[in-house]
Amino acid sequence: MVFSLLKRRQIRQSHSCAVATVYLLMRVVSTHRVSSPEQLIERVQQVGRLIVAAQPREMVVGNIVRRVLGLIRDESEDSRFKELTSQKGSHQQQQQHKSLTQSSRGHVGTRSRHTPHSRRRGGNNQEIKGLSPFDANGRYLSRPALMTHPSFSGVMSTPVISMFNLLSEPEPEETAQPESSPVVSEPEPEQPSEGDDAEASDIKDFKAEVLDGITEIVDELHQVDDQIAAYALEHIHSNEIILTYESSVSVQKFLLKAAARRKFTVIHVESYPNSHKDSHAAVTGTLTGDEEGLATDSFQKPLIALGITVILIPDSAVFALMSRVNKVILGTHSVLANGGLVAAAGSRVVASAAKVHKTPVVVVSGIYKLSPVYPFDYEALIEYGDASAVADYMHSDVAEKVDVMNPLYDYVPPELVDLYITNV
Repeated sequence: MVFSLLKRRQIRQSHSCAVATVYLLMRVVSTHRVSSPEQLIERVQQVGRLIVAAQPREMVVGNIVRRVLGLIRDESEDSRFKELTSQKGSHQQQQQHKSLTQSSRGHVGTRSRHTPHSRRRGGNNQEIKGLSPFDANGRYLSRPALMTHPSFSGVMSTPVISMFNLLSEPEPEETAQPESSPVVSEPEPEQPSEGDDAEASDIKDFKAEVLDGITEIVDELHQVDDQIAAYALEHIHSNEIILTYESSVSVQKFLLKAAARRKFTVIHVESYPNSHKDSHAAVTGTLTGDEEGLATDSFQKPLIALGITVILIPDSAVFALMSRVNKVILGTHSVLANGGLVAAAGSRVVASAAKVHKTPVVVVSGIYKLSPVYPFDYEALIEYGDASAVADYMHSDVAEKVDVMNPLYDYVPPELVDLYITNV
């Protein structure tokens, strides 16, 4: 369902796409049955690739997927999994030791015992060093072995083993086993051990912790604008003239927070033709159906109700009024790896005019909009909308002779931005 909504652009704004993505991944984690963190990571990667492919230009979708994957990897490296691995390894070693012990019992007593004996030739008794039962002083160390055949040596003579005896002894038969030797039985089938139960319990705890982390991401998405607005008093001062572009919840809450303590003037550019209706509604306090634009409690009381002077101007008047502006505050669609940003169409014109007049440009953005994508081809990041918003095909002959394009976003290079304000 989410894939089709993204493809048809029924979910358009960054905040809406981020919320839809995180709820989808939460459902995937809670319903997918896994036996290891690696399987869960693989499943989230599969779903993430499908979401990104549905709308590649929505950077926040990939950002949320990467955050969830990072959360899973962090939880998988928890010490409890290391402890579980060590317990499982020791259990396997015990099983191997037990099987080796059982198999070795069957080979006990297979070798026949050979009694060393001596052979006298010419009255000379040659003794192998180290095999005598007597020490250097002639004291007896152990009982001598019984002879299995007559010997010509004396009763108290030292039994010796000659090389001839060693070579003449028959090799012990490996297959020969005494009747009393135990027979090795087949290994019993393994029964479910306590280690397996502990592993299943640990996987449940692991998924619960991952879900708690995803819930924290959801809470962050709902609180990001309020957290950014907490820095408003540090950047907006009394009697300043602030220029803003497009209707953004982050920018509007930022201004509303400062308006509670400071008195200043706001110049609001209407951003025609894609966001001019929302801009008019932001100034007048009229609610619209846009979830990210104006359908929040912050706009039940517009800036005018707080005593702030708001001036709505067309896009063509930006350069003429920029010399009177103290600060430009912009919202963004996504922030790229080089410090540039993808914002509403027309934002680059405003930032360029501010650069000429040495006016600082401040961008407010949630941390979830920061993307590791580098804009090697920034034109590929630009999305185009309905061209009829620029030229009406019903009452114009332009469509027959001109290709009309309506870009929804602009790429603003990093050299045009002076400051970023985030919720972290």
